[in-house]
Amino acid sequence: MNKRIILLNGPSSSGKSTLSSNLQALIKDKNSEEYAIISIDDFLKMSTKEVIYEEDVFDISSKLCDKSIELLRLNQGIIIDHVITSERIYKHLIESLKLYDIYLVHVTCPLLELKRREEERRNRCLGSAEASYEYLFPKEGYDLTVDTFASSAKECSLQILEDMM
Repeated sequence: MNKRIILLNGPSSSGKSTLSSNLQALIKDKNSEEYAIISIDDFLKMSTKEVIYEEDVFDISSKLCDKSIELLRLNQGIIIDHVITSERIYKHLIESLKLYDIYLVHVTCPLLELKRREEERRNRCLGSAEASYEYLFPKEGYDLTVDTFASSAKECSLQILEDMM
């Protein structure tokens, strides 16, 4: 694989962080390549009492993109764990990273499961999963969709790696 970005986009509590870690390990094991992980959570203040709005995410987009480019200089690729909820966030991300090959993965699971996971996690404002599920952008045009309810993180990672080849 060439130096590239694997962009995991899905609602809050869809399993992107677990999937990122599994995918990173699988790529290292199968391809002997180092992929770094960068998460939107690294840039946002997560709280059970504060709602994260689209404007909050857009405000940190440049920092996330700058950090992504910095990590790409040090690694063979990166995995971005993101919750993109508007066209302007998506366009900014794609434009900022246009010099790299972006493999776009839609990470999904049923809304009831998202709500259950969110309740179990207790580290986000309740309702974040449902809101991000509703507003996730883009709605279509992904290279691949994986369902973390129907398949384990390991199985989803294998699907991604096999589809990328």
